[in-house]
Amino acid sequence: MVLGEGAARARFPSPGPLLEGSPEARPRGSVLAPGAPGIEPRWTHSNKQAVGTAMSPQSRLWFTLWNGILTEIYYPTIDRPQMRDLEFLLTDPEGGFHEEKRHLRSHVEPLDPDALAYRVVNTDPDGRFALEKTVWSDPRHPTLLMRTRFLPRGDARGWRLYLLCAPHLEVGGWGNNGHVLQWGPQTVLAAEKGGTWLAVGSSAPWTRASVGYVGRSDGWTDVNRHGEMRWEFDRAPEGNIALTGELPAEASTDLLVGVSLGSDLSRVLSQLRDSLETPVPQTLEGFCQTWRQEGVRRLTPPLFAGVSDGGRLYRQSYALLRAHEDKTHPGAFIASLSIPWGAAKGDEDRGGYHLVWTRDLANVALGLLAVGDAAAARRALAYLIRCQRPDGGFPQNFWINGEPYWAGRQLDEVGYPILLAAKLERGGELGSLDPWPMVRRAARYLVEHGPATEQDRWEEVGGYSPSTLAVHIAALVAAATMARGRGDLATADFLERYADFLECHLETWTVTHHGTLVPDHPRHYIRILPTSPDDPTSPEDPETARIHLRNIPPGEASVYPAREVVDAGFLHLVRWGIRAPDDPLIRESVTVVDRILRVETPAGPVWKRFNHDGYGQGSDGAPYTGHGVGRPWPLLTGERGHYELASGHDARPYAWTMERLATPLGLLPEQVWDGPERPDLHLTLGSPTEAAMPLAWAHGEYLSLLRSIHDGRVFNLLPEVSARYVGPRRLARPLEVWKGNRQPRSLLRGRPLRVIASDPFLLHWTADHWHTSHDETSTDLDLGLSFVDIPPLGPSAKELQFTFLWTRTQTWEGRDHRVTLREPVGTEREI
Repeated sequence: MVLGEGAARARFPSPGPLLEGSPEARPRGSVLAPGAPGIEPRWTHSNKQAVGTAMSPQSRLWFTLWNGILTEIYYPTIDRPQMRDLEFLLTDPEGGFHEEKRHLRSHVEPLDPDALAYRVVNTDPDGRFALEKTVWSDPRHPTLLMRTRFLPRGDARGWRLYLLCAPHLEVGGWGNNGHVLQWGPQTVLAAEKGGTWLAVGSSAPWTRASVGYVGRSDGWTDVNRHGEMRWEFDRAPEGNIALTGELPAEASTDLLVGVSLGSDLSRVLSQLRDSLETPVPQTLEGFCQTWRQEGVRRLTPPLFAGVSDGGRLYRQSYALLRAHEDKTHPGAFIASLSIPWGAAKGDEDRGGYHLVWTRDLANVALGLLAVGDAAAARRALAYLIRCQRPDGGFPQNFWINGEPYWAGRQLDEVGYPILLAAKLERGGELGSLDPWPMVRRAARYLVEHGPATEQDRWEEVGGYSPSTLAVHIAALVAAATMARGRGDLATADFLERYADFLECHLETWTVTHHGTLVPDHPRHYIRILPTSPDDPTSPEDPETARIHLRNIPPGEASVYPAREVVDAGFLHLVRWGIRAPDDPLIRESVTVVDRILRVETPAGPVWKRFNHDGYGQGSDGAPYTGHGVGRPWPLLTGERGHYELASGHDARPYAWTMERLATPLGLLPEQVWDGPERPDLHLTLGSPTEAAMPLAWAHGEYLSLLRSIHDGRVFNLLPEVSARYVGPRRLARPLEVWKGNRQPRSLLRGRPLRVIASDPFLLHWTADHWHTSHDETSTDLDLGLSFVDIPPLGPSAKELQFTFLWTRTQTWEGRDHRVTLREPVGTEREI
């Protein structure tokens, strides 16, 4: 890495008079910007070129790049974007106006193979000038640094540069307060909202400085309208604001710009001064050194064998995943440093993807564990333990501090922490961490709130989902193994039997025998059997159920037969060891999803989530604004690679496809374009859309796939699960379950019935219409659940009736429940 000669420095003077309690600054003046509150704020594009942060706890700042400019800065935690963007505007000697993100061609490259620092070169299409920028953050402070060189083709005289910064403090564009501050002879641009301060300074003094309201009195409006900066306003309270500083082009051959954040203005200005006055080689080398200490070179096993890109995506995936971890809350990995389709979203969408999804976090942690970083996976598990709700569940998604954002219940997000804990325990990587209390609570939650999930992994529909059930079953078996290892044999047997109940219903719940998508393959898994988890007698028939899909464009059908909507989620049944890869039903279903969801791109095959998906870029390339067209997801290529490996096939081509789908800087998008090419929107077959990029889950999937290829077996697979369901000595035993939120109307003859409740009870039951009766006292478990088993009934029994005596209060329920006996129908699975 070449750091360059010399060091751009700002010579900050001694502190000046007071500004609202700060002993270091005062307002420059009192001229109020007109046009309050400005136009409605928007975020910015999500398909990032790069993301970065210093790997040091002192620098609680993250940054992103898009189209050659800085976009969001996150501070003090990774879920808090505080800035929309920061870019240069230029005017030429003839008065021409040039904006970096709109008018220049961008090239970005890493400064160091192990560090997330970047060299950006933005070039005028006519060759008249270039802007060369080096972007990194001070490892000692939450300060972003950008070394800039203006490189005109000829004389720099007559050119002018303007730095434009759009603060979106406290995760929003409204309500920001802009100030031009005088700090001795130094002018500083600043913004404040809710106690958070942002300050912008440079190594060359501003020749002009102003704050204004976006679209009304900001620097962009001024320069674009006048061909120069004419307005100088001192303050712009309570609005969507922008900060603007003018710099003489001839002073910009070695310019250093800093953006510093904090909760105290005095501290912000002090750290800004320190960052700008420290020689560039010192802070840049310090930044890179923090990354070299964390780089992939220390990881084992080496996973470069079989890659097609020399290990570039391997190295970058590891760095990107580490960059998506918070520094205040270790182990908190967010889904993405991006806001999907952010340029079309305002303050009403505070979440974006800079939140924790338990499913994404677990897949990131498993990916890091796959490449040998057990410490990071352990931190993730410890964080999840802290965030578990008292009832044992986890929020659909949540802020870094554990506060829920959306309120959905997704059973796979309760199962994944169990699987992560089991994987760490099996590898002897738990250290002093004891996950059993969390596992026990989560297992109880799965039993109490399942088997139907309120939302599947695509977060749109509730019911019986093959992918959710796969995680659900594997998690319960893993929890049982952990219970047995701790001597709790009763809990272990109970959880295994409940997992068997789920497993023996898989085909009944999630397979159609009359599908029409591929006429020669009518039998296949469906995406989901829609049912209401809160309706205890909801029908469980995939042939008659209808699914209501969200995100469908107006005027298009949104309700379909459930048997006509498919996804590849059933592959999780193989991945977690519940079905064999050569199971005929699995193979038939693979054929169906390949016909319906597979898309061939120049990089290789990619799969859509499900047919009729509406979450994606519009048919005309427009951003997703509540409806669109679902596009292919690269992470699904990784999932398919795991299935092919389990089937004994070569999985390397799927890893190679992911490598080719990654951007030049190694970012994997959430979705890629599969519509007609739109060069005007930079949309070509297989290129990133404006969905999230990078998607941490996709990078975790890629690392797990590399490890699986290296080992010759699926990394996620737990032997106790596969031994129970696909081993040569199958251990599973069929079972029917009756409980408060699922009350089956019929019972397959010859199958035992287990009645489960959250409180101890006596079950009073009969199989001959009360001519005779039986009383069974429930078995109580440390889980906080109680159950009674009714053995298989004889051939004369036609109907089972029962009622409850709740033993804590000695009160009868006061009604009878009825379950009819039935004979096996069709291909109903019996074990």
